[in-house]
Amino acid sequence: MTDLSDLARPGASFAVRVTPGARHAALDLVDGVIRIKVTVPPEDGRATEAARAALAGALRVAKTRLTLVRGVKSRDKLFQLDGPGAFSSR
Repeated sequence: MTDLSDLARPGASFAVRVTPGARHAALDLVDGVIRIKVTVPPEDGRATEAARAALAGALRVAKTRLTLVRGVKSRDKLFQLDGPGAFSSR
């Protein structure tokens, strides 16, 4: 899996493209775009949660620190890293 820990800064946003129902789980950085393939189907938010877990693993942060900002039912999602010093608009 791709190591993105150098991008893990509080308040940082990550635009990702999720492919649910893939044969193999993967996370790649292609031309500046984070592409996440998950094996679970896009039902009841399971693919989104699997993508959050994969992104958290690549960033080496707890998945609870990643907030979905946009893209609940879309393949294109925007996550924000919360943490010390991060500003949240919740």
